[in-house]
Amino acid sequence: MNKSYTQAALSAAGLAFAAFFLASCATAPTAQQVDEATQQVLKSSFRDQGIAKMDRLALDASNQACSEAAGKPLDEKLAKSIEEANLKTVKLPSDGKYLGNWSEGEKIAQNGRGLTWSDKPGEANGGSCYNCHQISKAELSFGSIGPSLYNYGKLRGVSNPASPESKPIVDYTWGKLWNAKAYNACSGMPRFGHASILNEQQIRDVMALLLDPNSPVNK
Repeated sequence: MNKSYTQAALSAAGLAFAAFFLASCATAPTAQQVDEATQQVLKSSFRDQGIAKMDRLALDASNQACSEAAGKPLDEKLAKSIEEANLKTVKLPSDGKYLGNWSEGEKIAQNGRGLTWSDKPGEANGGSCYNCHQISKAELSFGSIGPSLYNYGKLRGVSNPASPESKPIVDYTWGKLWNAKAYNACSGMPRFGHASILNEQQIRDVMALLLDPNSPVNK
């Protein structure tokens, strides 16, 4: 969205929150009240524009449960049910090939573009992986929200990704990239395949970056 529109939205959001908290200053607002006020602000501050649609504000059942938990651990049974439901959404590679080109995977990891209102439908998105992880030693700028992925395959003993011995970690890595909530109910990692952020070939390339013995990640 353009700068002036974003500023107007943020201004509206600030005014709405100020009004809400002033009105409720006599008693502390509940988590539900804050959540409802937040949703009202978001719905009133944004609009459909380009490929960015209002449906992005809708929470699916998994995200809703984690939002309602407000940072607290989920009930064990609920967490397990969320993980099982998300695991069912994981689509394995259509041609049976899990690994692509690690050099293309590095480009995807470096690229944070995509999914904005000015992008065209069908344009390839980046993964912005370095925003949360260390991956290659050659990149000095990286986030620490997620664990380091340097030596990802090497540390897990993947010397030949096509071998039967490597299949469990290969399957897990594919599933984690496709839908991270299949393994961690309230994971903050983007659900790259499930949400159509990355296409199948892009996921193959990121897989190669992480698991190919020739990738600089595993040197």
